[in-house]
Amino acid sequence: MAETEYSVYIIRCADDTLYTGIAVDVERRIGEHESSPRGAKYLKGRGPLKLMFSQAVGDRALASRFEYRVKKLSRLEKQALIDGRQTLVALIPNQNSEAGCA
Repeated sequence: MAETEYSVYIIRCADDTLYTGIAVDVERRIGEHESSPRGAKYLKGRGPLKLMFSQAVGDRALASRFEYRVKKLSRLEKQALIDGRQTLVALIPNQNSEAGCA
């Protein structure tokens, strides 16, 4: 059985705040955030939402570890990730062999 590949994503809200999450299908998940009761409570009323960063990382456990680390970053560090000046692999260095990210 093939493992499902999860992605870590960062969304910019209309109020310029950043939200980080994980999903198998990022576009579908953003749609849920925008117009479904399944969306994150934090994002209610903060639209329109704009996808700023998304990267496939592997299984759910690994994606959750990356999500945790990204959520702990400062706004400037998150912006560096969005701008490509920082990589996900650098956030969890011992995960290089597991993560499908550069």
